[in-house]
Amino acid sequence: MLEIISDGFKKAQNLLQGKSVIQDKHLEEAVKEIRISLLEADVEFHVVKTFVENVKSKALGEIVQTRVSHAGKKLKVTPQQHFVKICYDELAALMGPVDTTLAFDKRDVTAIMMVGLQGSGKTTSTAKLARFLEKQGKKPMMVAADVYRPAAIEQLKVLGKRLNIPVFFAPGKEPPQICMDSMEAARFKGCDVVLFDTAGRTIVDETLMLELEKIREVVRPENVLLVVDAMIGQESVHVAKEFDRRLDLSGFILTKLDGDARGGAALSIKQVTQKPVKFLGMGESLDRLEEFRPDGLASRILGFGDVVGLVNDFEQVVDQKKAEEDAEKILKGDFTFDDFLKQLKMMKKMGPLADILDKLPLGQMGLPQGVNVDDRELVRVEAVINSMTKRERMDPDCLNESRTVRIAHGSGQPKAKVVELINRFKTMRKIMRGLGKGNKKALSRLGLGSDMSDLIGEGLPKQPKKSLVDLKKSRNKKKMAKKTKKRNRK
Repeated sequence: MLEIISDGFKKAQNLLQGKSVIQDKHLEEAVKEIRISLLEADVEFHVVKTFVENVKSKALGEIVQTRVSHAGKKLKVTPQQHFVKICYDELAALMGPVDTTLAFDKRDVTAIMMVGLQGSGKTTSTAKLARFLEKQGKKPMMVAADVYRPAAIEQLKVLGKRLNIPVFFAPGKEPPQICMDSMEAARFKGCDVVLFDTAGRTIVDETLMLELEKIREVVRPENVLLVVDAMIGQESVHVAKEFDRRLDLSGFILTKLDGDARGGAALSIKQVTQKPVKFLGMGESLDRLEEFRPDGLASRILGFGDVVGLVNDFEQVVDQKKAEEDAEKILKGDFTFDDFLKQLKMMKKMGPLADILDKLPLGQMGLPQGVNVDDRELVRVEAVINSMTKRERMDPDCLNESRTVRIAHGSGQPKAKVVELINRFKTMRKIMRGLGKGNKKALSRLGLGSDMSDLIGEGLPKQPKKSLVDLKKSRNKKKMAKKTKKRNRK
């Protein structure tokens, strides 16, 4: 996601690496890389121009405080890091401020009108938003107001059945009348939110806009959300401007940002229309609708991941009390293949591996960005574990040569793959056991330095560093103590 933009910012950072003073020529080279990457990613030209000018004006002539205090510690800040901070602030400001709220009618049924071009993911986004609102304690109902696209009504009915959310449809009636009738049906069924899945066109045409204006006039929805396909690049900005001019949009849902999208729409659309991006549609799963966080997306663009977003995803699929119990068990070294299988299943619920890795700060962990991952690897691992007996899953140390061969045959995997999985599992268990006991040798296997104790809190005993003077004093004290003992004996 957004690889083109991320590469540009990474090149800019590399150009400034090791510079104690950033001169005009250094800044020009760095800003040029950012400008090229933004334009290649289909960010609107005027938005690029404004962004680059803001970064330059804040970076030029800025005196960098190279030593700052944080949490009682003295930290050294380089001009490169200061430049990254400026870019982060400007990216977050470009897409923000955060506004993911929806207007609700406290006394009656709330209407949400979903609009957009054909193929933008409008019907799927309608179902995702209905699911999101249901989690918030609402009682949604979806309305099939697209009477032109073949199978549009059937698609919404299938999605409604999967989510157990009612779908209103009235074949033979005009869309404005369908939407009016659905409001009465919602009151009768006790639903408090109605989502209209309106018709789309391949282009913005007058017939489409007149129909949408008529629906808005008769229903008077509290929210009008434009579903935008991030893959259409700068064209999405022109579409957004026209829809906003005719319908006065409340905000946007940006879809397909996890595919091969260049992602320029995410940076352009808010600045051009002054209307917020409220949600991101990630993947086909009906649970994959994220509240838009500009700071999180800015952090991902700069290669620092989005740990807050990852934690939010984690909280959606795991019970907090159970997670604490599992963590305590793992750190004691009582980690079995059954526990490992549970963790794999939980990870699969969080979405594709590529999305999870995208939110990790891989660049800061020394790993390359844009790592290709195969979700089928999880399936293979699951097959291997399922081919084990109950005893083998509970006691991995009993796995010998003959058992390994049998598991390989049962799972359809090469013996080498099974052996590799078992060895990695045992290594992980040892490391976790050592981590729980505060063993620094175990941590060194992870490639972690001695300062790891500062990162994980009081889990590890902190050893004070002794200077050469301190060491000489302690040696002199020992010598004096020995001499005193000899004298006392005499």
